[in-house]
Parts: sequence; structure tokens; C-alpha cells
Amino acid sequence: MSLRIEDIRSLFERYGALPYSHEPVTQLQHSLQTATLAEAEGAADTLVAAALLHDLGHMLRAHQKDGGSAGVAPSADQDDLHQFFALPFLRAAFPDAVLEPIKLHVEAKRYLCAVDPAYHATLSPVSVRSLELQGGKHSPSEAASFHALPFADDAVRLRRWDDRAKTPGVATPELDHFLAIVESVQQQPSTSTHD
Repeated sequence: MSLRIEDIRSLFERYGALPYSHEPVTQLQHSLQTATLAEAEGAADTLVAAALLHDLGHMLRAHQKDGGSAGVAPSADQDDLHQFFALPFLRAAFPDAVLEPIKLHVEAKRYLCAVDPAYHATLSPVSVRSLELQGGKHSPSEAASFHALPFADDAVRLRRWDDRAKTPGVATPELDHFLAIVESVQQQPSTSTHD
């Protein structure tokens, strides 16, 4: 099943008010702030879309856990692999330039902890805890392998916006503004003919 724009909007409407882990913002605020930072830095529309959707897996998990009724926040006590969970729902509709930064944004945190000595000190306590659950900082060989991946640089940019998008009360464009960008980068469904 591929998520349509209406489905994505519905997820944000139903679960956007949930806390973003134990940070002082909601899921929706965090997503809008991340996308706003991406847009402000002149990121390509595909990366702005990835910034909005990077944590959609949390909301899909909440939807799965509560059977569709709002009220279940993601746990901070386990790695829910949210970066992978949304991909099957997005893969048919979006190019790799959207999907890969989403998939890699957790690894980007592990990478940055390995290659940028000052980076770890910028992480919130919640993010430090999730880093431990996600495997800790990369080893030198893991960092080299990550850096060689297509879209690794975009994932690092997304990660830095992600880390900054946790401030209560920040003014951002509305969800509809970013959903229009998401819609603009959707792939056209492939048509196949059968004899």
C-alpha cells in the first residue's frame, strides 16, 4: 500500500499532536520545523519533502499500535526503527532523493558523532539516549562506508535540521505549504501493459 497525500495529511492530523519522544515539541511541530529549516537553507524540494516526512514512521507505528485511534506516543526506551518503517508506504510514490535521506537520517547521527567531535555535545538528552539504542557512534570503517553511500550528504543535512527542530513556539509555514511540496516531488505511477 502506498500512502497518498490525503493519507499523509490524515496521519499528521491524527498523530501530529503526540509528543515528539520526550522533547518539548509535538510530532507535527518537529516535522514542520525540520522542513522549515531545510527550505530556509535552499534545499531541493525532494530534501524538503524528506525533512517533513523523516519521522512519519513514528506516526505509522502509533497508528499500528492503537488500531487507528489517536493517543499512543512513541517510546523512548527502544529503537523503533522508524526510519525504515515508513519506506514501504512511500517507496512507490517517491524518488530515492526523498527516500534515502529518510532511511539514512539515524545513521547520519551515528556518523556525525564519529567524525565531528563537537557534534555529540549539541544533542539533546533524549537524542543521546536514542543514540545508545541505535548502536552508538560509528566505528571508523562504519563511518567510511556511510560516507560513500549515495545521499549520505543529504542525510547529514537532514540530521542537522532534525537536531535543531525541537524548539517550542517556533513559527513555521502550515502543513499544507509543505504537503504541496511533497505532492510536487511524487513520482507518477508507472503504467505497465500486459499482453
